[in-house]
Amino acid sequence: MKIKNIFWIILTSFTMMSCIADPPLNPEADIEEFVINEQLLSSKTIIDQANKKIYLYLKPEAYQNGIAPDIKLSNDAKVSPASGQIINFDKPVFYTVTSESGDNSKIYEVDVVEIGTWTFNFETWTVHPEDKYEFPLDNNIQLWSSGNPGIALSGVPKQVDSYPTRSTPSGFGGSRAGEMTTLPGNPLSIIFGIHIFPGSLFLGDFNSSQALADPLAATEFGQPYYDKPAKFTGYYRYVPGATFLDKDGNPVAGQTDKFSLYAVLFNGPERLNGNTIDNSDKIVARAVVPNNINSGDFKRFEVPFTYIPGKVLGNNLMVAIVASSSHEGGKYRGAVGSKLAVDSLRIIAQ
Repeated sequence: MKIKNIFWIILTSFTMMSCIADPPLNPEADIEEFVINEQLLSSKTIIDQANKKIYLYLKPEAYQNGIAPDIKLSNDAKVSPASGQIINFDKPVFYTVTSESGDNSKIYEVDVVEIGTWTFNFETWTVHPEDKYEFPLDNNIQLWSSGNPGIALSGVPKQVDSYPTRSTPSGFGGSRAGEMTTLPGNPLSIIFGIHIFPGSLFLGDFNSSQALADPLAATEFGQPYYDKPAKFTGYYRYVPGATFLDKDGNPVAGQTDKFSLYAVLFNGPERLNGNTIDNSDKIVARAVVPNNINSGDFKRFEVPFTYIPGKVLGNNLMVAIVASSSHEGGKYRGAVGSKLAVDSLRIIAQ
């Protein structure tokens, strides 16, 4: 009896072991983190997973001498060049990541961001390969972002005119310009209390990982600046929509929508976001375009930077330019149809 029981125990054990298959190998091939000594950076590194790009904001000596990034990958993936290997920028830099399973690979291109004249004419635009919204390029690098990536998460049709921010051929002097239009929300956004999609355009990045948990934190403002700004100039055109809506989508009698257009100088290298752009203690100066004049034609503006008394300029200055078709768009208040176009924006140093 005992021998028979032992036999069945052994047989059952082998049967169970044969049913436990080895776990599948990880098919993911992502660069999750690209870490560089902060003393070598003028701003935080951005990994654009959708376009497989890594944007570096390097100080001049780091660009000249090269860097040795510490790279975090998907579990058990491999990368070439290897993590910790010195890379130089005398030729284009690419990283190839291969998944643990060997079934998938991705090639990431490394771009070093350098802003030259700080004049933005919005002549070159491209379309996101999957969600089909437009965004501008400057010297073939994305310096500007918008709320379009967040709106894509609401399931709008994948076509350029479904998004509030896009290019327009009727820019200043007949050239292209950036145009923002406040659009009505869709059934999904209304469930979450979002009745309008205000158009926005800003220097910086949209962090999609924050879009659902904290939409204002998803808008990350600023690019490195190496001088002391004196003026913010450019052209705008603005026509408000017919009916101003509160955050619940109800008309507000007697209220007219307004636009936002301003520049902020602050101490980096951490970017500001929608929660901090108005109240951060890192802010050194502001240049705000008055929004009490509407114009169906382009109107030139020139506003000085007003420096906050007692604020000290640090070693990692950054400038954000922020534009929106609805001044209270961050609170989802505004008028459907409000339209702001901007062109030839410029930061002039002292």
